[in-house]
Amino acid sequence: MTPVFEIQPVKWIAPDPARFDGLLLTSANAVRHGGESLERVSALPVYAVGEATAEAARSAGLTVKSVGTGNVDALLADLPGDLRLLHPCGFHRRPPSGPKQKITTACAYRARPAIPGAAFRALAGNTAAVHSAEAAKRLAELVLPVERKSVRLATISQQAAVSAGLGWEAVGIAEEPSDEAVLALAARLCDKPQP
Repeated sequence: MTPVFEIQPVKWIAPDPARFDGLLLTSANAVRHGGESLERVSALPVYAVGEATAEAARSAGLTVKSVGTGNVDALLADLPGDLRLLHPCGFHRRPPSGPKQKITTACAYRARPAIPGAAFRALAGNTAAVHSAEAAKRLAELVLPVERKSVRLATISQQAAVSAGLGWEAVGIAEEPSDEAVLALAARLCDKPQP
């Protein structure tokens, strides 16, 4: 596995936890890189976008109140509209579409492009698992258009598939936005006979 990004913590100061009803977590990276500020608000219940994020929260000793099975919009649609949520997140993020809840964001980490290695030059004839729209854009920058026609992509969402651009041998979208679904799709694409 060769990541296209390196995740780095960003120093942030958590606001007074009394101002919030819970933590909105849309990535396990917020837990991994939240640092001391996350500890300050760790008594707040967690509303996690998916099971991988929820598991990271549980492993860090946080209490998970609700776990979504889709994207952040689907999670928020199932939550009470009067919640006040603190959202430790990455520098690059897609804001929720018209949430009813009051959401305060705090940048807790950022993704920096990793230095491309030989793995990207040897991607031709293989399948890549793409876990975000930002990763899809970065992969499109790393793989030359002439090589794309022999590369299959397993993407986590429609947005990631669109962000990858055109010219790939095949682009599949996972049945649900989870790492497990992306990897299962990648395995199926690897088994697909090449023309």
